[in-house]
Amino acid sequence: MDNKKMQQLISKELSIRPKQVESVIELLEGSNTVPFIARYRKEATGSLDEVQIKAIEDRYHYLQQLQQRKEEVLRLIDEQGKLTEELKKDIEAATILKRVEDLYRPYKQKRRTKATIAKEKGLEPLADELMKFAATSLADLAAPYINENVESIEEALQGASDILAERFADDAAIREKIRKLSWQNGKVLSAVKDQSLDEKSVYEMYYEYEEPINKIVPHRTLAINRGEKEDILKINIAVPVERVHQLMCTEWIPRTSSPAAKQVELAIEDAYKRLIQPSIERELRGELTEKAEAQAIHIFSENLRNLLLQPPLKDRFVLGLDPAYRTGCKLAVVDDTGKMLEISVIYPHPPKADPIQSKKVFKDILQRYPISIIAIGNGTASRESEQFVAECLKELNSETAYVIVNEAGASVYSASEVAREEFPDLQVEQRSAVSIARRLQDPLAELVKIEPKAVGVGQYQHDVSQKKLADSLTFIVETAVNQVGVDVNTASSSLLQYVSGLSKTVAENIVKVRGENGKFTARTQLKKIPRLGAKTYEQAIGFLRISEAKNPLDATGIHPESYDLANKLLEVASIMKEQLGSMEAEQALANLDISTLSSQWDVGEVTLKDIIDTLMKPSRDPRDAFPQPLLKKDILKMEDLQPGMEMQGTVRNVVDFGAFVDIGVKQDGLVHISKLKNGFVKHPLDVVALGDIVTVWVEKIEKDKGRIALTMLPPAKQID
Repeated sequence: MDNKKMQQLISKELSIRPKQVESVIELLEGSNTVPFIARYRKEATGSLDEVQIKAIEDRYHYLQQLQQRKEEVLRLIDEQGKLTEELKKDIEAATILKRVEDLYRPYKQKRRTKATIAKEKGLEPLADELMKFAATSLADLAAPYINENVESIEEALQGASDILAERFADDAAIREKIRKLSWQNGKVLSAVKDQSLDEKSVYEMYYEYEEPINKIVPHRTLAINRGEKEDILKINIAVPVERVHQLMCTEWIPRTSSPAAKQVELAIEDAYKRLIQPSIERELRGELTEKAEAQAIHIFSENLRNLLLQPPLKDRFVLGLDPAYRTGCKLAVVDDTGKMLEISVIYPHPPKADPIQSKKVFKDILQRYPISIIAIGNGTASRESEQFVAECLKELNSETAYVIVNEAGASVYSASEVAREEFPDLQVEQRSAVSIARRLQDPLAELVKIEPKAVGVGQYQHDVSQKKLADSLTFIVETAVNQVGVDVNTASSSLLQYVSGLSKTVAENIVKVRGENGKFTARTQLKKIPRLGAKTYEQAIGFLRISEAKNPLDATGIHPESYDLANKLLEVASIMKEQLGSMEAEQALANLDISTLSSQWDVGEVTLKDIIDTLMKPSRDPRDAFPQPLLKKDILKMEDLQPGMEMQGTVRNVVDFGAFVDIGVKQDGLVHISKLKNGFVKHPLDVVALGDIVTVWVEKIEKDKGRIALTMLPPAKQID
């Protein structure tokens, strides 16, 4: 398959025009990054976004690997002198690796099997004789093969059957038919294997469970896989064996009364039971797991994207509180630039409870700093700490509010090399408090310091392919960072290394040069950074901002390659660069005739529109479109909840079966997928996203189990 055919196949599969696919592949092969292509090469790609470009890239790489495997298989079969024109066409036409391997199976060098041993004894001609279905008796057919290696008629017939069984099992066409029949008619069976290992009855619903293979939903696949791995469950695939046998017999046994028919039928049964069934079952389980993992990774990725794009709370002093019982609650005061000003510890909870001194320290901090918001981690002792904070604020009659912050991964960050370099003199727990405060100020800048999969906002993330998960999450982080842009004078190396084209080394070099020479005042200064060559500069510079640059365009998302065009637009609109961001400038730019200018200057309308949009809102942050966090001043207990109560909450996690919502009590409530909205919901992500502020109604409270059932469906109006 040449490049042209690959492009045509990708175009058909992804429903993207061939010219767009061709342009993307050409740009990728020119060492351009996905974010750069999506942002600055819209004319060439027809404005494809990062996800579409990544899909083209992934499929193209797969097809290249597939082509390499095809060439290798063709060579190996040809070396055996068995490559027919028909087989060659079948291999070349394959679009998935599984098909290539099925076609190669009969020619693959095998370890010693029953069939190879029978062939060594010279029994292959007998197998061929059986397939002629002559009227001759089996004894007469087998007699000529009795010798010092084959002692009996039975041994000869068994050897011939072993050869036929392997021949049948290696047939690519029949394997595909059986695979299809099994997928359409098979069932996943789950039974308890060792109930004693399931202390909390987590897998109880799967102790005696069955579901059609093609109907089982992804999270159930991952659940039974985990139960099997923990030796609690035993999983099988049940297939209508009679239909499989009938299918195979129809394929190889003609309507005949030949004595050989029964022997061939035994070989067919053996082929299926010993060779085909285990292999197909592995394939089906693998396919189910692959689909389930892809779904779990997708959910984790979408949740992470929404978490990273939470709007920053800019220009605010924040008090971070990392809750704990025995080791005390750590406090960290962070100024409006993210600089840590003070660290303290208080003991408001048992076993070392000292509420009086704790309140004194806490109130003193609030009175000494202009803190407008308190960030409380949602880990152990979170709700007790929330109650303590609410009481202090009430006693102070303070206007300060608080927010519960998802602290997933904070402990991973605190013990990391990045955190040790940032705060060498702080304890691990103290670093956590700083991280929690900064997560509120700028979630993206803080969360990039943590390995993406440590941010627990998914389902079954430990049960999926860790490489695929890491690749997907890294792409999500890169996309988010480049969509927002990075202030090169304040960004950490952890944030900079996600910028298009920048490696970890170059990111560290930028921070090092900044530390030695002071703030950058022009984008061109970055050309002098060690290891930052011309190509890297081209790929990265549009995403790097210099907020107080000599040239105001350096503070925007406009790429330097378009500065001349931007200056022409400003000239036509009669605007000075220094006026950018003003209402006057916005109105003048909005009145430009893009279509006319595009024709006059021979520049694409998409490019012009992008530049004008950026000039109109030069400091626009895409995160501003997302809901602001829910600020609170008082606490609610589970005992305060009543069915029918209307509340506002924050979506903390979205999974296949619903969404978990923080309504301000100790336990997040679950809105089941059926209660997200009226009508059919394919997936919760179609209705809600992590970080959304939603209105919910309490449906059911199970205090003993710590469960809260919520609904987003407004209760029916009462009729008088």
